[in-house]
Amino acid sequence: MSIVFKYIRTLAVGLVLILTSCKKEFLIKNPPTALTPEVALATEADLQTALRGTYAGLRASDYYGRTLPVIGDLMADNAYVSLTNSGRYPQFNNYSFTPGDANITGFWRAAYTDILRANNIINSTIAANTNVNQIRGEAYALRALNYFNLVRYFARPYTDNPDGLGVPIVLTYAPEATPARSKVSEVYSLILADLSQAYSLMTQFTNSTQFSKYAAKGLQAKVYLTMGDKANAKTAALDVINNSGFTVVPASGLATYWGVLLPRTDKVETLFEVSSDAVANNGFDALANIYNQAGYGDLLATDTLYALYEAADARKALLTPGTRGGLPAIFVNNKFPGTFGSDISDTKVIRMSEMYLIAAEASLPADETSAKTYVNYITSRRNASAITSTGAQLFEDIINERRKELAFEGDRYLDLMRLKRDVVRSNNYPSSARNIPYSNSRRILPIPQAEIDANPAIKGQQNPGY
Repeated sequence: MSIVFKYIRTLAVGLVLILTSCKKEFLIKNPPTALTPEVALATEADLQTALRGTYAGLRASDYYGRTLPVIGDLMADNAYVSLTNSGRYPQFNNYSFTPGDANITGFWRAAYTDILRANNIINSTIAANTNVNQIRGEAYALRALNYFNLVRYFARPYTDNPDGLGVPIVLTYAPEATPARSKVSEVYSLILADLSQAYSLMTQFTNSTQFSKYAAKGLQAKVYLTMGDKANAKTAALDVINNSGFTVVPASGLATYWGVLLPRTDKVETLFEVSSDAVANNGFDALANIYNQAGYGDLLATDTLYALYEAADARKALLTPGTRGGLPAIFVNNKFPGTFGSDISDTKVIRMSEMYLIAAEASLPADETSAKTYVNYITSRRNASAITSTGAQLFEDIINERRKELAFEGDRYLDLMRLKRDVVRSNNYPSSARNIPYSNSRRILPIPQAEIDANPAIKGQQNPGY
């Protein structure tokens, strides 16, 4: 049995037990392990409970809870593992991970577990109404998000080879299935179809921890940009900019924005985030703890990133120079102020500022005037100098602005991948891992060994170099 299903089968049974624990007639008529998702998800209330579980799945420590945003900067040139560390993530710092890596297996497992949960909601037979449509729409958006994460890390970029091997597509609960890898293009087609469904079904905005219509549209903008489809990326980003009602946080509010670890209802900046609270959290394994010096503090900002910020740039104040293990260091405390013991923490996934940066990049090369208008909307709200360059330098300046704005949110490595760029790192990193060419086999993660061992259909589909 594939681990795509092996580990989520138990979860599905657990969900059935939760959803039927107060329904005596179900317990009388059917053994709990025999219940199908259709029986377990019999009411609108059941769907709502299942949706909460789907959001909770994103919180896994090897997913948005920590590993996913960490490797997005650690495998690039924004963050590195301090010589004084707790032993977490050195394999990504050094590019020495293997198919048996626990973090990689945990990432794969968490994403497919969440896909199972979303599938059960999407496939439920409950009659449509406004609330049910909203729930299904959020499930479509969540399924798209999970597949987007998987295909970007376990396959070469869409612009490299759309017909290359992507990841297995699983759309129904089938515990004994052993799915092979679908094409990259097929995975992206599913993602876009899901986001179209999400956008059409959702009508409600609750808060920043749940998908809304325009959070789905923002994700669509990211997907199109990753595919190299600038026209559609710009259209989607501008839909969010012009119609969502969300605003960009100004420089004067930036420190407070990062310091308030609560779901937002004011439509300021955060289109979607993954949240933890005092009951449901990762404890010492939370994202903030790996950056904040009051926690493990293992990950530090690179000297090259810090040097990009001008003195007056409000984002520079989120980083703090100091000393760790007797060596100079740049701490990330102020972007992740929460540590173990905090009531709540969050992981930003889609922000309004990125919509302007997508619109700026997607305007090039045809419309430099619009590109500068969109990117300088962000620089003006960070107390940074306006970008005035043209041609190739304008493109580089926009990419650098993305690097500065989205640092430590997991985007940098994925930008280098979609742009097919080598990872060129500073002397903060080991000498053996300072230049990782785009062609290096370890620029994509290995399919977990547990999946290779359990799934005959995927056994011959391991990524090259592993």
